[in-house]
Amino acid sequence: MGAPDEMTGDEPFPHLQQTSIAQFQAALASGRLTAKTLVQQYLARIDAVNHAGPRLNAVLEVNPDALEIAEALDRERQAGTVRGPLHGIPILLKDNIDTADRMMTTAGSLALVGSAPLHDATTAARLRTAGAILLGKTSMSEWANFRSRFSSSGWCGRGGQGRNPYALDRTPSGSSSGSGIATAAALCAAALATETDGSIVSPASANGVVGIKPSVGVVSRAGVVPISHTQDSVGVHARSVADAAAVLTALAGGPADPRDHATSQAAGKDYTTFLDPDGLKGARIGVARNLGFGTGPTVDAIMEQAIRTMHDAGAIIVDPAAIPSDLDAAYQAELEVLLFEFKADLNAYLAMRQGVALDREGFAPDLAGVIAFNQAHADRELAFFGQDLMLAAEARGPLTDQTYIQALETSLRLSGSEGIDQVMQAHQLDALVAPSGGPARHIDLINGDARALGTSSVAARAGYPIVSIPIGFAAGMPMNLSFIGRRLSEATLVRLAFALEQATLARRPPRYVPTLPAW
Repeated sequence: MGAPDEMTGDEPFPHLQQTSIAQFQAALASGRLTAKTLVQQYLARIDAVNHAGPRLNAVLEVNPDALEIAEALDRERQAGTVRGPLHGIPILLKDNIDTADRMMTTAGSLALVGSAPLHDATTAARLRTAGAILLGKTSMSEWANFRSRFSSSGWCGRGGQGRNPYALDRTPSGSSSGSGIATAAALCAAALATETDGSIVSPASANGVVGIKPSVGVVSRAGVVPISHTQDSVGVHARSVADAAAVLTALAGGPADPRDHATSQAAGKDYTTFLDPDGLKGARIGVARNLGFGTGPTVDAIMEQAIRTMHDAGAIIVDPAAIPSDLDAAYQAELEVLLFEFKADLNAYLAMRQGVALDREGFAPDLAGVIAFNQAHADRELAFFGQDLMLAAEARGPLTDQTYIQALETSLRLSGSEGIDQVMQAHQLDALVAPSGGPARHIDLINGDARALGTSSVAARAGYPIVSIPIGFAAGMPMNLSFIGRRLSEATLVRLAFALEQATLARRPPRYVPTLPAW
């Protein structure tokens, strides 16, 4: 089955699906468009397809000051000040990214409903400085999908179940589910997303948008509800590589962040300068055959076509280029790392939050307090799945524990120096490619997510970048390809991804159909 056609019924301002950030800027510069009008158009779409119509549940709240901010930015432009490519551009933020304004930051949990954080996350502050309009907060898998192994991706206590815009009974994937849905449905120009392992690239694939997961440290995590300081990364969902590169440039620019020591070695770049339609010529691309290949003929066929397209565009294909290390052992080590770091990192974050439900109801501002809060509100928070991962994390000791130290060493070594680095060095590769995931599975609130294809883990454990782009449709559902590189190779991956995107032009807008045949 081919790609779905664009819905044209009651969907307002359908042109927003195809308009790029650069095109918005041209219209703003010419006076044909104002930031206030653009915000009004996005708010109309949010009302029509998020709150009403297909009820996507992608946007938890809109910024009550968005129109006022837009008017101020319009006045700046009229006075001759344009801050950059994002001036007047509305962007949504995942609900685990702090904003010190009239919006909440809850990680999807009722425990954090209440007062806003005292400070912006560094990413939010950099967007404001760049002239972007923080349009609202997107829904997400609660606590970034680190509450239970049996969760339904896209569900959170605060907002309920998010819905895939290509087929409303399919998972939007997690944990940056709302950012992926909202971007696909053109409820914003782009959205911020976060990833510990798969939470940018998996929703990008499930919802048919571009996802950039930067190397750990390229973008500050300060002011983001954490899972793991080793693996957490803040990135972008957008409808094109060019749009994603523009947002990443704003996030990664500026000096190192003293609130996130991982940024000390990262150097910001203008990633839009790497948008080369001939960027695949002469590039050495390795096919990671032990990452997601062989799981089904539909996925394999779409990937093989993309590989042929890269070859025809001048790339040198090295096939196979499998990850040589023990990926099962790396996965087991990763789980231990995440359990230890989630407890330590979340406790540090919660100590800075005041005036939220956890605090007002007398629960401790730590993981143990969240567990107790969930138990006290089991009718809403634990109605569909439990909190086994939280309980396992709470049982872990401090980060000086030898179990943690050994697990971290194993996870990093098998994924980095003996994993991605080794295969890329052996074949002198510019990037590895693998399917980002298979077509989205059906939502199952009773049993949780079905076992699904995912290939993000080796890069996640190493803290390395991934750029995921749409390459086709399987049974009407979108599918993405991931470019995986070594640390700080974002510019190379953007170049390769843009060239493949331009060679395929595979993305199509969603139609919000109730269901599609299973793949």
